[in-house]
Amino acid sequence: MTARSGSARSTPSYGSGPASRTRPRSDDDDPLGPAVVTAAQRQTRATSADELCREAYAASCGPVTGVALVAVGGYGRGELAPHSDLDVVLVHDDDVPLGDLGHTLWYPLWDSGRRLDHSVRSMSEMVEAAADLRVALGLLDARHLAGDPGLSLRLRTTMLADWRRQARTRLPDLKALTRKRHEVTGELAHASVPDVKEAEGGLRDAGVLRAIEASWLVDASTPALEAARVMLLDVRDEVQELAGRPSDRIAPEMWGPLAERLDLADAEAAQRHVRSLGRRIGHLSRLAWRRTDAVMDRTTGEKGRRTPALERIAPGIALSRGEVVLDAGTKPADDPTLLLRAAAEAASRDAVLAPSTAARLVRECTELPVPWPAPARDALVRLLASGPGLLPVWETLDEIGGIDTFLPEWEQIRLLPHASTIHRFTVDRHVVETCAEAGSLIRGVRRPDLLLVAALLHDIGKGSLHDHSVAGEPLARKVVTRMGFTDLDAEVVASLVRWHLLLATLATTRDPDDPATTAELLTHVPDGASLELLRALTEADARATSSAAWTSWRESLIDRLVTRAGAALGAEVSHVVALETVPVPDVVRRESGAVSVEITPHEVGATVTVIAADRVGLLADVAGGLAALRVPVKAARAWAQVDSEGEWGVSAWEVPDAYLDPAVVRDRIRRVAEGTQRLPSPPARGVDELPPIVEVRPAASRQSLVLEIRTSDRPGVVHLVLTTLADLGLTVASAHVSTLGPQAVDVFYVQEVGGVRPTEERAATAAHAVRGALEG
Repeated sequence: MTARSGSARSTPSYGSGPASRTRPRSDDDDPLGPAVVTAAQRQTRATSADELCREAYAASCGPVTGVALVAVGGYGRGELAPHSDLDVVLVHDDDVPLGDLGHTLWYPLWDSGRRLDHSVRSMSEMVEAAADLRVALGLLDARHLAGDPGLSLRLRTTMLADWRRQARTRLPDLKALTRKRHEVTGELAHASVPDVKEAEGGLRDAGVLRAIEASWLVDASTPALEAARVMLLDVRDEVQELAGRPSDRIAPEMWGPLAERLDLADAEAAQRHVRSLGRRIGHLSRLAWRRTDAVMDRTTGEKGRRTPALERIAPGIALSRGEVVLDAGTKPADDPTLLLRAAAEAASRDAVLAPSTAARLVRECTELPVPWPAPARDALVRLLASGPGLLPVWETLDEIGGIDTFLPEWEQIRLLPHASTIHRFTVDRHVVETCAEAGSLIRGVRRPDLLLVAALLHDIGKGSLHDHSVAGEPLARKVVTRMGFTDLDAEVVASLVRWHLLLATLATTRDPDDPATTAELLTHVPDGASLELLRALTEADARATSSAAWTSWRESLIDRLVTRAGAALGAEVSHVVALETVPVPDVVRRESGAVSVEITPHEVGATVTVIAADRVGLLADVAGGLAALRVPVKAARAWAQVDSEGEWGVSAWEVPDAYLDPAVVRDRIRRVAEGTQRLPSPPARGVDELPPIVEVRPAASRQSLVLEIRTSDRPGVVHLVLTTLADLGLTVASAHVSTLGPQAVDVFYVQEVGGVRPTEERAATAAHAVRGALEG
């Protein structure tokens, strides 16, 4: 079932997402709307304050020239909340004496009962004071109130010019100051008592974006930002009215009354509305800072280019100055997998998915067929496995309505508050954090793809009237089947969703050493592979919840139960995969040492099939040939075929480049085998990378030694492993290589020459050698 050819979706432009999803207005509503009324009230408050200040200045007989009264900060923008301070500065030329003007000016303002934050400075003192970032930010919004308008204009232009001139040195300090504030106040989208001004995604961040915009380095202002900022100003006004004081925090008991004042359905709707505004401003802030960092890091030689260079990174997809965009000439309507593939490329590279590109893909890509094609399914798994790059890309997809195109069930949990206070995030963000945590655990399971999809769907049943685990099971089965997984895989994921709380519940409320506890667990966990998945999902879910949800005590209880359950299950499940038989070309049969290379292009790259007479080191030489061409390997399979004429080594390599020349690949393999090809040295393991895991699975095969290797994906890793095995005189009977985001998950079936299974001593030697090579 596919969409009609050429059909395209209609979607809002970037920025019109969850923040604007409120209930429809009725005929009984105020015709101006709450937002318009609140904005008018802010203007009225500012106008009244302006008149008060002008009258006070006139009464103090202030000079007509050389002295000016200016409003700064929020008052300078004319955005006074019900209990805002009047933030004003009396500025004067250095050679103009003020006498008692300051004292006589402030008294009528104090007598009016208005809260006043005031100072008196000369122009040179203003420049010195602007060394403080907080003062500098306030002065960017300076507005004339009374006195000499020329002096006010000179102050404003001086402050703006200084800010632009010093932007490259001041913005890093501003970023550090912003991060420190976030650490203290948390996120507006998730804090239990959110601060609409100081929290991440609050009004203070919107002001910081205005300052970035004023630097002229980055275009940080968008209609989406301004719309969200104005709506958050409305929220702050109502919060202060409810509190009766200058408070910007929303206490739990305020959500209901706030919903009434904002014309929303109920307290939950108010939470969704406010938190969505915080999420939007936070997302736009992170995007602006990434772009600012890119500008700050740009070399002098790049500054003069009018258009950014495009680096093609995948079919139809390119990288431009740290942002994933479409390659020249790409037509989104021709490829329904393009959105997911672009998102996966951005996340796995920890790059920005350009919002305009994402919005175009949502508008123009045709719907994914059901079941999904393999490239779409693989791209989703890569996206979920991408670690720290996942969250910003997922936020961009959410903002432009991209998630709805491949996972419409997401709407049910979007911005849904958690009922339990132990959760630090809303349900949807918790799910994304769970996927990120699961991405660090994929080395410990035999089906990383199922772990990641289960993490994505484990709370998909929340928001219904039933137990979310029960409600989520059929939803998960439906989604996984739609994605094109097998029926067996769909049952595994559905079972994980249904029982994702079971392991933690049994381990912490029952005796893990009681056989009855193990028996109850095993009634829902049929095999070792499922037990691995449930253990990893339990940890990822808990870590994403809060630090209190995953303690060493809880971990030890869970591991004791898992160990007992694993012992009860017995032998491990083999993951031998049946491999097809391919015809051996005549040239390979006739000529000793001949190598056949066939390139089969497909929608997201090509399959490189290599066939030659089997020998020790053949697979290492093929991997070396590809490494010499600097061709990344996304997945690979290798196996041996035996017929009446001999034994043949066959390997199929999935690569992103569809334009490889078979003759060039064949030549590189030959030169590697002869030792005349210089190979690029694999990069050293980064200090922050997890150590490689090399495990022997003794029960996985009777004929072969099964080595499981999980390590950070780096160029030349496959060649390094295969060369190490070949140096030990071991052959690879079959291999299964896959890359999931930043992780390589490889399984090798190893034999002695002649097809004999290696001894335990040889198995230990091989594992130690491979681990040492990867760690080096």
